[in-house]
Amino acid sequence: MLEAFETLGVRGVLHRPAVSNGDAFALTHGAGSNANGPLLVRMAASLAEAGFLVLRYDLPFRIARSKGPPFPAMAARDREGIARAVDALGKLAGGRVFAGGHSYGGRQTAMTAAEHTELASGLLLLSYPLHPPRKPEQLRTSFFPELRTPALFVHGTADPFGTVEELRAAIRAIPARTDLLAVEGAGHDLRSAPAADILARFRALVCYPEK
Repeated sequence: MLEAFETLGVRGVLHRPAVSNGDAFALTHGAGSNANGPLLVRMAASLAEAGFLVLRYDLPFRIARSKGPPFPAMAARDREGIARAVDALGKLAGGRVFAGGHSYGGRQTAMTAAEHTELASGLLLLSYPLHPPRKPEQLRTSFFPELRTPALFVHGTADPFGTVEELRAAIRAIPARTDLLAVEGAGHDLRSAPAADILARFRALVCYPEK
């Protein structure tokens, strides 16, 4: 069941599962999209079918304006919005709360988790933007050593924001449990990413203590 969700600056869509497993997922979008992006809708539907209460929500920059990319100066406000969204969802859920997002949204979620270690029990990072296209020297990984939350990275082999090999090398700096699911032939939009495989890998990551 879908329902609009809006409270304390958080705006999105709530997916209520037919049969709940007690856990919840907060998912947000990339720089050029919103909570209704195709990847988010598809992942939220799959997670809800598996029993998760799912909130796909707009970041503050998208609430402030309907089009255009985020301003770098607003990144801290976006992270505050992520913390509010996860907290609001946690008040509806009886079990663990997981968080994640696509591209910019995933990056800001991971940064928020590094700043607030109790934010979520696990992260789903779809097409993490490791560096700008054709600029591999500009890595967006300075906070990786501070990340203590288990994280699944899902990355297309044709993603211009970083190769699978580059990402695999970069996440070695993360002290938490990590996994990397490579999607053959997929670009940054992860259009061909199999939701069932993503869910299976995520469940394995957050259910077992060994890295």
